[in-house]
Amino acid sequence: VQLQASGGGLVTAGGSLRLSCGAIARVFRTHGMGWFRQAPGKERELVAGLRWNDGTTKYDDSVKGRFLITGDRSKNTVDLRMDSLKPEDSAVYYCAASTTYRGILPWMFDVWGQGTQVTVSS
Repeated sequence: VQLQASGGGLVTAGGSLRLSCGAIARVFRTHGMGWFRQAPGKERELVAGLRWNDGTTKYDDSVKGRFLITGDRSKNTVDLRMDSLKPEDSAVYYCAASTTYRGILPWMFDVWGQGTQVTVSS
């Protein structure tokens, strides 16, 4: 584990949370960073990604307009602002970085942090 995520918690539907992630060990140059989530019984999915070279962002359709990813390339940090949260957003959220490939497609992420639980009550 080379990334540290924080900011998860319990929130009621319609509420907001902010997740933060930073490197806790030396991380090689990153080309992008992002957030994944995994709910019980489901596959891990890319929620949002940020590519450093041109600032391109990528969001899962289910979170577009509600989530915002921002980051600092020089510090290898990335935040995820989550608004209008829904119960279906409940999951363990993982931050990740792409260090080998110059992109933010899901398979390009090769450095991971531990998960942080987000629970949205109805």
